[in-house]
Amino acid sequence: MTDALPTITDLAELVGFLGDDVYVRWSKGPDADAASASRDSLTGVELPGLSASPLRIEPWWGERSRELWVARRLFDYRHLRDLRGPDVRAWVLRGALVGRGPDNEPLVRCLEPLAWVADTALQECIDLVEAQQSDEWGPLDRSS
Repeated sequence: MTDALPTITDLAELVGFLGDDVYVRWSKGPDADAASASRDSLTGVELPGLSASPLRIEPWWGERSRELWVARRLFDYRHLRDLRGPDVRAWVLRGALVGRGPDNEPLVRCLEPLAWVADTALQECIDLVEAQQSDEWGPLDRSS
């Protein structure tokens, strides 16, 4: 399944995947996720779905940049690659919401893997977020 997935190579293409049931996930991919479950890293409790970030724009965002919205979704959890190993990548999926995790993140059941996210698209996300020059905002990394 994983080999057949297309790869999103830039931010504009990634924006094209926005949708109410579309999520981005950092893991070893859909094949690995089908054989395991997400766990709460504090307690080890198995979660009822996969931790993911929604690629749905909230109504309060208004007419602001769709690219910035999507860039934040990727930027927030990019540290997971370093934390969990070199085979961990961002990928996009269509999913069904099954609950909320301990950090209030969506837990989803994967209905359809859609695409891998290439490092080139990820770098565009990082560049766009860093261009905002906010000293009060950064990735959701608890390891430091």
